[in-house]
Amino acid sequence: MPQEGSREPAASLGLLDATMVGIGAMIGAGIFVLTGLAAEIAGPAALLVFALNGGVTTFTALSYAELASAIPKNGGGYAYIRETFSDPVAFVMGWTRWLTYTSAGALYALGFSSNFVEFVHLYWTGLPGGELAQLAYALLAVASFIALNALSTEASGGAETVVTLVKIGILGVFIIAGIGAVSPSTFMGVEAGAGFGLSEFFSRGAMNVLPAMGLTFIAFQGYDLIATVTEEVENPRKNIPRAIFISLGATVLIYLLVVGVALGTLGAPRLGAAGEKAVVEAAVSFMPDVALFGASIGAALIAFGAVFSTISALNAVVIGSSRIAFAMGREGQLPGRLGRIHHEYGTPFVALLASGAIMLVATVAAPIRLVGNLASLFSLLGFVVVNLAVIKLRRTQPDLSRPFEVPFYPIPPILGIALNLLLGVYISPSTWGVAAGVLAFGAAVYVALNPETVGLGEPTEDGPDEAANPDD
Repeated sequence: MPQEGSREPAASLGLLDATMVGIGAMIGAGIFVLTGLAAEIAGPAALLVFALNGGVTTFTALSYAELASAIPKNGGGYAYIRETFSDPVAFVMGWTRWLTYTSAGALYALGFSSNFVEFVHLYWTGLPGGELAQLAYALLAVASFIALNALSTEASGGAETVVTLVKIGILGVFIIAGIGAVSPSTFMGVEAGAGFGLSEFFSRGAMNVLPAMGLTFIAFQGYDLIATVTEEVENPRKNIPRAIFISLGATVLIYLLVVGVALGTLGAPRLGAAGEKAVVEAAVSFMPDVALFGASIGAALIAFGAVFSTISALNAVVIGSSRIAFAMGREGQLPGRLGRIHHEYGTPFVALLASGAIMLVATVAAPIRLVGNLASLFSLLGFVVVNLAVIKLRRTQPDLSRPFEVPFYPIPPILGIALNLLLGVYISPSTWGVAAGVLAFGAAVYVALNPETVGLGEPTEDGPDEAANPDD
């Protein structure tokens, strides 16, 4: 058990728990929402969209695995950049990742509330389901998971594992039940018996694959969350790289199977028209026409899965966002209280409360679509910097112990940089403008919290000096 005020968390999570943190975040509400959007933009080539995104993100995942094995510290990408680049660059990385995950928490909380209402209304329409009621459910969900994480890292990790396994089981039923109903003609959008080729596969245009990739790339960034809990995982130098690859491989496979079944049973036009209910409508089209307590078993199963998906994603970002705040507090880039472990619960208590407060405010006030686009842009830029960190560390610290090394170096990190920048081009100019504003605000916060680094004052009690003497 950590001592009072300790800056070193206890290792209480196993390989399975770490893997479920990644899968829980990557197979969140996205698999239900993004399937319809990708089909609307790219048609049958939506399947290629998810496959290519899996390939693109693998290059960055290799970099994460090498850095995690060499720098086994909480904080994920922030911790690596802190070790590699200057203080301001590290602050920008941590600041944007913290805001990204707390904002994503707001998205998942709101997604949970709408799915929860939809699921309950299948059986009981008496549950209040208006806008204010859904907001209340979302706030209650955030508060509940903040409390769970504040009281026990082991309990929150265990809950994440159970919820994610249930979610995978539900998607497994969807895949097994639907794969026999897949029709090549439905998949390609042609009449039964008609021939088809590349022109049918790219019916919305081959170039539409790129914007669809940019929109859905956010689905494959959850492995960063695994790295944020590095110090709380047993044998992190080996288990973190393993968890990254297992979670990414499982996620890409599940996405391809779910999207393939949905396209092959409902067709791209109907999926696109269904929007966020695309997977539910696909399930209704092929699941047995049997009522379960008065509701279609297909609709009930997928609605239940959507509730679990958003819960696991919310818990994952609560864990991840708090560990970034904890790492920044421990390093003296945010107030030092954020970087302490609670003497009784062994959790980053204050960092969790701070992350929860931002998440609650974002749930109430943030424009959701803008938040989603901003999260995608910051993730892409963050991944670019992480790939750069691998290259710089190889040059500046060639003898650093690296239990895992990127194969075929330097090709994967260079491709990771180029492809992440390419996808960033398809983010709207307005999002880039807002991102610049967020960075300017972050710069003001950095100067206010670290005046000594820019020559404006003396080191503060909770500032870098304290971080340099963690036993004080």
